[in-house]
Amino acid sequence: MTDQSIRGTKPARRAAPGAAHVPLSWVGPLRISGNVATDEVEVPLATYESPLWPSVGRGARISRMVDAGIRATLVDERMTRSVLVEATDAATAHLAARAVHRHIDELREITRGTSRFAELLAVRDEIAGALLFLRFEFSTGDAAGHNMVTLAADALLGHILTHIPGITYGSVSGNYCTDKKATAVNGILGRGKRVIAEIELPEHIVTTRLHTTAAAIKRLNTNKNLVGTLLAGGIRSANAHYGNMLLAFYLATGQDAANIVEGAQGVTLAQDRDGDLHFSCTLPNLIVGTVGNGKGLAFVDEALIRLGCREDRPIGDNARRLAVLAAATVLCGELSLLAAQTNPGELMKAHTLFERPDGDDRHAR
Repeated sequence: MTDQSIRGTKPARRAAPGAAHVPLSWVGPLRISGNVATDEVEVPLATYESPLWPSVGRGARISRMVDAGIRATLVDERMTRSVLVEATDAATAHLAARAVHRHIDELREITRGTSRFAELLAVRDEIAGALLFLRFEFSTGDAAGHNMVTLAADALLGHILTHIPGITYGSVSGNYCTDKKATAVNGILGRGKRVIAEIELPEHIVTTRLHTTAAAIKRLNTNKNLVGTLLAGGIRSANAHYGNMLLAFYLATGQDAANIVEGAQGVTLAQDRDGDLHFSCTLPNLIVGTVGNGKGLAFVDEALIRLGCREDRPIGDNARRLAVLAAATVLCGELSLLAAQTNPGELMKAHTLFERPDGDDRHAR
């Protein structure tokens, strides 16, 4: 298996001298099942942190040792954009919000006029003084939907300002979405795809392959991910390093890499079930797409084809598949790292072993 690279491929007029060059390796295959995909598939990871490949690779090997592999359940999907309008006082803002909810069907028709794929699912409101924030939630087909929801929100905002009295324009984006920021609202309500990945490992696999115990992983997860993150002031988040796997996966598949800010939110849980380990990663903000900006680049197209995300499926199913593969990849890396950290010195030994200049990629096999 040969390492590849992500190279800058934008037109010269837009590219800076010395285009970016990120090493990419395919890892796995990992075994996945659930309500979106049942398959064994290799996943691409683009990163400068070379120990990530063997770490995720270990998790992938573990996934193939149990019949169900990683069970990935997609439980919700919605892309959001919030707008801000200003009123003279809170009472007027409240009346405006009630009017918006009364006209939800009309707003849905306006949304359909902005895109073949956008559907308005819901509207949520938040009032602060005389400020009214409206959080529109959309389905966006196979696109991540950044531009799609902004276009729809812009049309909805114009209609609202024209037909609802007492309010004026504030902004087409009011930061209550919330885009590329770690916030409680995203952790609670979700933005993008909400996926739960879990695996059940018999005791003998935990001890012989992860060199630890379910009790040790549970204890470390509680003390590190839950208590440690709480003391650090984490926002709706309790995990070791979701951002590592997500950034590498996003770069390799043409996603907006800045979305790992909210994507890295999530909760890892570990249970000791009489020596067996139940391990899960809940990710509420997976913002991924298989069409749109960046998806026409050659290496991205190749990756999406190889992942099975360019198939002739109902609208949205390719993006759903990509999301559950991302979540399964996160679980592989999270499980491997936590297992390593239960043993003194193992993490640093692995970094020393794999961060070598010889470019050896045998770990990815």
